[in-house]
Amino acid sequence: MEPLASLMRPKTFDEVIGHQSLKSIIKRMLEEKHLMSLILYGPTGVGKTTLALLIAEHFPLNHFKFNASTDSKASLKQIIEASKHYGNVLLIIDEIHRMNKDIQDYLLPYVEKGSVTMLGLTTENPYIACNPAIRSRATIYRMDRPSHQDILEFIKNIDLSILGKKVIISDEIFEYISFAANGELRTAINMLEMLVIVSKDSEEISIEQAKEIIGRPAISTDKFGNDYYDILSAFHKSVRGSDVNAALHYLARLIVAEDLESLLRRIAAIVYEDIGLANPSMGPKVAAVLDICRFIGFPESINALGLITIEMCLSPKSNSAHLAVSEAISDVRDGKTFKIPTHLINNPTYDNKIPYKYAHDYEDHIVSQQYLPNELLGKEYYHPQDHTKLEELFKQQYEFIKSKLKDDKK
Repeated sequence: MEPLASLMRPKTFDEVIGHQSLKSIIKRMLEEKHLMSLILYGPTGVGKTTLALLIAEHFPLNHFKFNASTDSKASLKQIIEASKHYGNVLLIIDEIHRMNKDIQDYLLPYVEKGSVTMLGLTTENPYIACNPAIRSRATIYRMDRPSHQDILEFIKNIDLSILGKKVIISDEIFEYISFAANGELRTAINMLEMLVIVSKDSEEISIEQAKEIIGRPAISTDKFGNDYYDILSAFHKSVRGSDVNAALHYLARLIVAEDLESLLRRIAAIVYEDIGLANPSMGPKVAAVLDICRFIGFPESINALGLITIEMCLSPKSNSAHLAVSEAISDVRDGKTFKIPTHLINNPTYDNKIPYKYAHDYEDHIVSQQYLPNELLGKEYYHPQDHTKLEELFKQQYEFIKSKLKDDKK
């Protein structure tokens, strides 16, 4: 029998949950009959393949599928040959981040001239995992997990009679599944199908039975309906606010959820976002604790988690590094990526003959020369905070460097 998740695959864009902005963009391109090459990326179960198949179904192009992980260059050549007969084709490339350079080099000219419209799918960040040549020929969109409310509404509207049984499922169980699926709609549907399959016809399933059958903890479910990600956020904000007791409370809820990796990722984020330059030694200390937790797992890791949570709460805090790099990233995203000064480029053929000065050859290992592009000269991203002794020292060094460079220019 066909799995319930396959039976429930959306047949129209409106049936796809979430991604309203992306769906609107795609539908507009289809209306204009002008589909551009796209890369859709995000975690499993967010609808990348579903959207790709809907595009293929609604766009008047012959379409082909290519898996960059398993398919060969010969398969791609057959598709390219077909494009010569059809004029142009839609090529859905699964796991596009795994496409090797040889295949890319063969494909790119056809994408560039428009005989192949590429639709890449990947769970990896294409800005890191995909070749720049691929990225430059596609528009990239991130697809995030649906909310628990989106999942809840979807699974409650499924007609379970197609599975051949009449099983009574309470709102409490639907709520449990929507949280336990951890943002994956397909997982939620599979859980629901499992409940129906193993239950007797016309049986009313209890929440205890549901938990036993599904075999996973209700990651975020309690009688107050708190979202798992809200608990992670509350934990983060409690540590940032130096409230030890609140942080330990939310830590306990996360420990009971037994999702160790999500908790460890959040702890790693906290130490560099909120403690930062006020106590840089916490970074390596946290890294060591995370390694220990992964090594020993639950329940043994709870003491290490409690210890590092308390220490992070009581540590001095600074977000100056976070603010500095965020501002720099904002500038780059706004297009402020100007020409690099030629003396900083490892290229002996540059036209500007200004020599590069090796800082270690100068007093205090500091030398005055241009590092920023011309358009950003004088730009300061780092603004020291002076409420902690350590960052006060960083501030003094920062001001000393600026003063020395200013004097050297005179």
